Amino acid sequence: MTWDDLDAHLDRVPGTVSAYVGRLGAAPTWTRRPDATHYAASTMKVAVLLALHRAAEAGELDLDAPIPVINEFDSAQPGTPRFSCAQHYDNDDAVWDRVGGTAPLRWLADRMITRSSNLATNIVLGRVGLPAVAHAWALAGGRHSVTGRGIEDFAARDAGITNLVTAADLAALLGGLATGATRPGPLASPAACATMMDVLLAQEHREDLASGLPEGIRIAHKNGWVRGVRHGAGVVLPDDAPPYVIVVCTTTDLADGGATGEEIEDDACRLIANISARVWAARHDLAG
Repeated sequence: MTWDDLDAHLDRVPGTVSAYVGRLGAAPTWTRRPDATHYAASTMKVAVLLALHRAAEAGELDLDAPIPVINEFDSAQPGTPRFSCAQHYDNDDAVWDRVGGTAPLRWLADRMITRSSNLATNIVLGRVGLPAVAHAWALAGGRHSVTGRGIEDFAARDAGITNLVTAADLAALLGGLATGATRPGPLASPAACATMMDVLLAQEHREDLASGLPEGIRIAHKNGWVRGVRHGAGVVLPDDAPPYVIVVCTTTDLADGGATGEEIEDDACRLIANISARVWAARHDLAG
């Protein structure tokens, strides 16, 4: 395979496919529309995770102190009623089982990533605030990504307030966490970055990027999907080659929820897995 072959293959995919592939700390080996913006889906949760750990390091929040598990949130659109999440639209009943009780922020943040809990995300986002997430993106070097509202904040959505990502920005964020776990960097302390990497390594939704890797290969990653959108962003840790960042963002009719319209695996998911497998096969040839 050549990268030109991969581009030619993706040219035939309906919609927009963006990608970024490169070793940590090196220039990318292959990019495809890396600065095209896509609706973020759940990939924005990585920036929320970073904002949370930065707040904890600043002494503003205690990750292990129990907080109320609620399902009512302020909209990002001023003057509109508070909003709630729908359980049937979420991926993690464990958080819903605690509504009306308490849970530590650390546990909620873990569920936000590993199970992609929308309810946990909005609770954490309510604690750190949207400006802190914007600052996290800026520290990572994000140029076009925006986290403007919580999940299922439909009043804000209807007012044009949205969440956007690019492949390049997600690569900068994930790559920054990976390098920050080994030496001091701008995002957080090495200990905090290592903790966040451990959470990303524990990701349970492994249908896209991880599915394209051989069994047992570690990947610290976050994916996201809604109808018309499927993304995967991660850092792959081979045993026989340097780590590399891979991000694939798709806005396409292939992200249709499969035969039932409600399936996690669909043609967009399988496309990302195929790209991941091709990049894995070229891991020894990446620049840097």
